[in-house]
Amino acid sequence: MSDIPETGTADAAAAPKVTSRVMAQYVRDLSFENILAQKGVSGDAQPEISVQVNLDARKRGAENQYEVITKLNITSKTKEKGDPLFLLEIDYAGIFHVEGIPEEQMHPYLLIECPRITFPFLRRIVSDVTRDGGFPPLNLETIDFLQLYRSELARRAEAEKDKKQPVN
Repeated sequence: MSDIPETGTADAAAAPKVTSRVMAQYVRDLSFENILAQKGVSGDAQPEISVQVNLDARKRGAENQYEVITKLNITSKTKEKGDPLFLLEIDYAGIFHVEGIPEEQMHPYLLIECPRITFPFLRRIVSDVTRDGGFPPLNLETIDFLQLYRSELARRAEAEKDKKQPVN
């Protein structure tokens, strides 16, 4: 027999078991406008691409189910004159069954981990839509959802601080 005590068994038994499953993924809304084809742009158009990301999460009617939506607004303009080339707006949703996560950790989990899971599928759709729309496929860089979450918390804290300051 060993005199070394077992470690981790009591902690593992006390910790709730975390389970998370993707129940479904789908495009909630999609719009692509090829402005270049509609209006035309003269000369060699070097694109400048801007990507805005918004996240939304809500509890669904079923127990332990949540809908997490990643919203992208992608604009492409010419570097030279700023003429629009295309506009892509997409809302991509995932339905998740999540158990065992403490309530105070649920919000960050839903807005960091869940979009991280669905992002590769969203990236493929963006690539396909831009290619099918007449442009080279747009392969989005990986989005740091943790940094995005922290930035949003900082922005909200700053907004609250500004509200509490007296107006002169």
